[in-house]
Amino acid sequence: MDGAWWPCSRDLDEPRDLIMATLRERQVYRERVLNALYEATEGNRLLGVPGRKLRNDLRIPEEDLAAACTYLAGEELITVDWEPGNTPAMVSLTHQGIRRMEAEEEERG
Repeated sequence: MDGAWWPCSRDLDEPRDLIMATLRERQVYRERVLNALYEATEGNRLLGVPGRKLRNDLRIPEEDLAAACTYLAGEELITVDWEPGNTPAMVSLTHQGIRRMEAEEEERG
C-alpha cells in the first residue's frame, strides 16, 4: 500500500480529482495509527504524539491520516487536537483506546 491517493486518468487540476484510499487501506491506516500511539505512549493516555510524527513515521498521506483520526475519534478510541486545515496536531489514546489495545495484546499472548 504505497499511499492512498492515485491520480485519475484525466488531468489533475484540483485535489478532488484524486481517488481516496480503498476501504481495506482505510482500515489498515486506522490500525496502524492505534498501534503507533499505543507503542509511543506505552499505554499512557496523558501522553500524545504529534500528528506530523505519525504521518512521517507511518508514511500515511495527510488526508488519510486526518480521515483515520476522525474515524477513531468518533469511535472514542483517540482524542485529537486539530490544526487549521483539518490536520491532526496532537493525537492521544483514550481510556477506551488503551483498553482495546491491551485486549489485543493479551489475545496475541
